[in-house]
Amino acid sequence: MAEVEGSESQPVPLEQPPPAAEVSELTVPVETPPPPLLNRELSWLDFDERILALADRTSLPVLERAKFLAIFSDNLDEFFQVRVGSLKMRLEAGVTTSSSVEETMGDRLSKINERVRELVAKRDESFAERLTPDLAAAGIRISTWDDLDADEQAYLNMLFDDQVFPILTPLAVDPAHPFPYISNLSLNLAVVVRAPGELTRRIARVKVPQSLPRFVMLPDGERFLPIEQLIARRLDTLFPGMEIVEHSPFRVTRNTDFDVELEGDEDMVAAVESVLWRRRRSPIVVRLEVDSSMSEETLGLLMRELRIEAGDVDRTECLLALGGLWSIANLDRPDLKDEPWKPVTQNRLVAMEDGPPDLFAVIREGDVLVQHPYDSFDTSVEEFIEGAARDPDVLAIKQTLYRTSADETGIMKALIGAAGEGKQVVCIVELKARFDEEANIAWAQQLEDAGIHVAYGVVGLKTHAKLMLVLRRE
Repeated sequence: MAEVEGSESQPVPLEQPPPAAEVSELTVPVETPPPPLLNRELSWLDFDERILALADRTSLPVLERAKFLAIFSDNLDEFFQVRVGSLKMRLEAGVTTSSSVEETMGDRLSKINERVRELVAKRDESFAERLTPDLAAAGIRISTWDDLDADEQAYLNMLFDDQVFPILTPLAVDPAHPFPYISNLSLNLAVVVRAPGELTRRIARVKVPQSLPRFVMLPDGERFLPIEQLIARRLDTLFPGMEIVEHSPFRVTRNTDFDVELEGDEDMVAAVESVLWRRRRSPIVVRLEVDSSMSEETLGLLMRELRIEAGDVDRTECLLALGGLWSIANLDRPDLKDEPWKPVTQNRLVAMEDGPPDLFAVIREGDVLVQHPYDSFDTSVEEFIEGAARDPDVLAIKQTLYRTSADETGIMKALIGAAGEGKQVVCIVELKARFDEEANIAWAQQLEDAGIHVAYGVVGLKTHAKLMLVLRRE
């Protein structure tokens, strides 16, 4: 009960709710469709954008930022080789629909190209307007030919004559010489030449060998010249007596996404080697990067010969192949880098006065958990493998190997040593570890030569788990 202020205290009934409206018909709730799955290609590019943002983070040392820009460029290369390459293969095979029923393959590729152009524009701005000036402020200058004085240009001319010119091979394109195969991720110069007194122009291609450094260091150790600028300045030595009408760098990315398929009695090694061969001679171009100075005529010829459309072309005013910034990031300038990460040894694995601990005795007392990269890999996992290889009571070692990079050399040598001691050693080597196939095949052959039993994973699947089992007489 409530009272009305200012009146006699009389009971006032609480307001009653209005009568319920009559329900004339049953209302059926409308089911909302579930949210669509994330587009895995655009999700990859979102991740790359986060890496690119680190290149702009001024709180990081400048060589760390150069490293992130190199990582972004390498990731974008892999994205086109694998993800875009896979979509292009499906389109070539006549598959026009994507995993989404509302999106065609062409729609998905258009969205990818639009997103990539946004990221490439951000990368170019980051490199030209922020990273390059900050590197210069730290004493590391990426110069142009016109920035150099006469003595420095003379030094580079001598370097070109001695170390660059002998390994360059210009290839002309004319009725007698078909358009050459442009290898994947190679940096090239498209050169338009003309004989004196003639109107006919011819195009030639000069490949920048991968054995050459991306940036040529000047004698002061602080300035660097992009290798393509040095070659461009000496094109007269490659085309003597010809007029250089135009020159501009370009770069091609090809599909490398090939499935491993066994045919008949073919073994896994032969099947993976076949994939490697097809990758080296991949016919499908998925991206053409060109300098903004390239003429429409030259660009049109490249597009026709490479059989690509305008949507597959990226024009840039920035340097191509910025993955080469690794050479800058790896300079010996610790003052411009983060301090190297130093992992600690897990408390129970700390070495004794007379040498490393007996890991089997430690494990016998209880399980040991190590967390990388905070706990040292060398003093835990690697020491466990090496200790097992040395221990006379160990009878067998069984393990999987995914990537056999230089960091795993100690592990591989330990396994070979264990086999030499008469231990039973079995390895599953995953030959399909992308871009590490050749290294894995080479290591697998060395393991087999040492008497180790080697298996090569499962057709159609990829063994990605890292497992090891040591059998010891206790």
